[in-house]
Amino acid sequence: MTGLLRIFSLVALVGVMFLSASHAQEPLIKAGEAKSRKSNLAFPELNNLSATGSATLKNAVNRLRVTAEDGLKLSNYFEIMSPSGFLEDTKKVSAKPDSYEMGGFKFDSWKTIGTEYLIRGSYEQVGSDLTVEIFVYQVDLKQLKLGKKYKTKMDNTEQVGYLIANDILKAVTGTAGAFNSRLVATTDQSGNKEAVIMNWNGSDRTVVTSDRNVVMSPNWSPDNKKIVYSIYTKRKGSAQQNLTLYMHDLETKKRNVVSNRNGTNSGGSFSPDGKYIYLTISKSGQPDIYKLNLDGDQVAQLTKGPAGAMNVEAAVSPDGDKIAFSSDRGGNPMIYTMNTDGSGVKRLTIRGNYNSTPTWSPDGSRIAFAGQDGNITDIFIMNADGTDLRRITEARKANGTRASNEDPTFSPDGRFIAFVSNRHGHKQIYITTVDGTAEQRVTNDSYNYFKPKWSKNLD
Repeated sequence: MTGLLRIFSLVALVGVMFLSASHAQEPLIKAGEAKSRKSNLAFPELNNLSATGSATLKNAVNRLRVTAEDGLKLSNYFEIMSPSGFLEDTKKVSAKPDSYEMGGFKFDSWKTIGTEYLIRGSYEQVGSDLTVEIFVYQVDLKQLKLGKKYKTKMDNTEQVGYLIANDILKAVTGTAGAFNSRLVATTDQSGNKEAVIMNWNGSDRTVVTSDRNVVMSPNWSPDNKKIVYSIYTKRKGSAQQNLTLYMHDLETKKRNVVSNRNGTNSGGSFSPDGKYIYLTISKSGQPDIYKLNLDGDQVAQLTKGPAGAMNVEAAVSPDGDKIAFSSDRGGNPMIYTMNTDGSGVKRLTIRGNYNSTPTWSPDGSRIAFAGQDGNITDIFIMNADGTDLRRITEARKANGTRASNEDPTFSPDGRFIAFVSNRHGHKQIYITTVDGTAEQRVTNDSYNYFKPKWSKNLD
């Protein structure tokens, strides 16, 4: 979060002006329940309190506001109201109501046009610093739901826009957004397949490996400071090629081998406390799931077939108690769960030709996976016990044939799933709400992307 200097809440300072403190903390929209009707939200331009009105300042603030608004639109909770219907000239009234200060806005002006939530704000530039105040009001109750001041550098306003969207969602739903998070994936943009990191919306993309190899299945550590991934290397003292698991420190850019056992070492997934890695190793001839410490020492072998079965793609639940994985022990590859000691194996899916890449929602209540029927793959979501199975993607290519959608990963707030689709030719990254009602394309280029993983929100 380069350039961010200070953020502090204003609710404690001005909350008594508009509301009781207890009401200010109550979420008005429960996360995951705003599907049938969106709430009307007005987001006027912010008021300039600066002595200057330079184009540079206006562009920076507009970038902040548009970034925040785009996040709120994607959340699928709000209908952003058109400024053409506003009754007040927001440039002539302050960001606070007239009941608090002279020259303030009137709640009735917004209630009349059906506004449910009103975002008002102001900004001021001092040197290269920018201070932004944001207020979120529930119009019908004339209540302040959020008051916050953000101080940053002029070149960091997009990042602050993400923070504002997160904070607004938390104020009205009780759960922060995912707009201060990143994605890691494999890309072929360099001619090889390397790991690339980007913001949730595809901006600020950086290729972080230079192995000139085939990077597979990159995944985040719980603190967002490291990634694990696999590439083909030779075993020490041997000409044999191995799929080796590496850990890459994003700050120091140094990497180390975690597992180079005979055969495959892939699909690394951290335990929530960051002390262990679960992965697939095929040293015994068949792919099985193992638990290692960060030095690569074997702690436990969790699966043993049965009968030569494949057990791959371990995904650890947020509470660290369960592992979801794909196995063909019953015929076609299906999704299973087990305890993290290997006991209590349970089959969750029974249909489809090939079910793979399970991923947990942040609260552990749901699992998403890629399900193949014939030659087409789509994203499905179900409860963690396998009930309430639903397809959430379905798309066609320009020629009318069905597109494939695969490699799902949940956002840190549980509202979205990122995935890869070939609907426009190349494999590109998309985001959908968990009910499949709203999608957004993340990457838009001529490269291919594979197996994205969503980070936690940045600190």
